[in-house]
Amino acid sequence: MRKLTGALCLGLLGAFALPAQAADVAVLDWREALLATDSAQSSMNQLRNQVSGQQQQAQALGQELQQLQQRLQQDSAVMSESERQSAQQELQQKGAQFQQLRGQIAQAQQQAEQQFLQQAQPKLEQAVQQVVDRHDVQVLVDRNAVIHVEEGLDLTNEVTEILNSLE
Repeated sequence: MRKLTGALCLGLLGAFALPAQAADVAVLDWREALLATDSAQSSMNQLRNQVSGQQQQAQALGQELQQLQQRLQQDSAVMSESERQSAQQELQQKGAQFQQLRGQIAQAQQQAEQQFLQQAQPKLEQAVQQVVDRHDVQVLVDRNAVIHVEEGLDLTNEVTEILNSLE
């Protein structure tokens, strides 16, 4: 009977020890970790300064487009055919300029993001490796693929801190 009780106790102890292995799994949102760094903030500020003129120009064009559309809707009945065609042609030209500016801004943003990610990749790998080694993590999962995470298993902030210290 003692052997049976001992075996049961040992079995229960083993069952309670299994959840401790769950600490071998952690989550990380690497995008958030990178974007929260000082260098990412600096890079975004540089980009804002670089494209601010184009953004203001696009904003002004957008307002002009809205005004032209309103004018066409409100005054089309009293406009001559040539005035209406001229306004529609102006609307098309400004619309094309607007789309072109938006495309240029989006391209500049995409290039800046890609350049930042290429530069940050080695540091990110180094920071992730440090955190994985420190916590003895066996499996690291993207936080966006996880439904529920216990507190303390998300390593995103720690990776951001290490990235900031590597700069």
